[in-house]
Amino acid sequence: MNIFSTGDILQFAVRIEEDGEMFYHKAALNATDKEVRDLFNHLADEEIRHKRIFQDMLSGIETNPPAESFSGEYAAYLRDYVDGKAIFTKEARTEAMSDDLDAPSALHFAMGREADSILYYHEAKQFVDEKHYAAIDRIIEEERKHFHKLAQMKKKYT
Repeated sequence: MNIFSTGDILQFAVRIEEDGEMFYHKAALNATDKEVRDLFNHLADEEIRHKRIFQDMLSGIETNPPAESFSGEYAAYLRDYVDGKAIFTKEARTEAMSDDLDAPSALHFAMGREADSILYYHEAKQFVDEKHYAAIDRIIEEERKHFHKLAQMKKKYT
């Protein structure tokens, strides 16, 4: 028995990309090094693009959310689930949005989130139609490149 549908899995992916975009924009605002700031702004743009890809996949499938007590209840539940259990937990979100997060810490945090995203997307492929595999594989490859760029930048601080 699957707890989540394909639509749920794709909505999780959208949320992961939204959280990543917020983090990268915040990290860019806090960055004092222009090279680090430019990298974070670039990665924020990439997250926006990934979000659109997942939204396009989502628009191509039929979703049947459970009955709701109020409009948007199920979407709120999924957001809370992802925020509490997946890539950007509440603790991670608090840490990521801190104004005190210096460049090495932000780079380290971002590397962890990129690695977590790669793992999530590998697992998510089990729940989506095979026609979406190529798009997800492209995103996984891009997330790997993000991880590598972050690792290269982090070497500047070690």
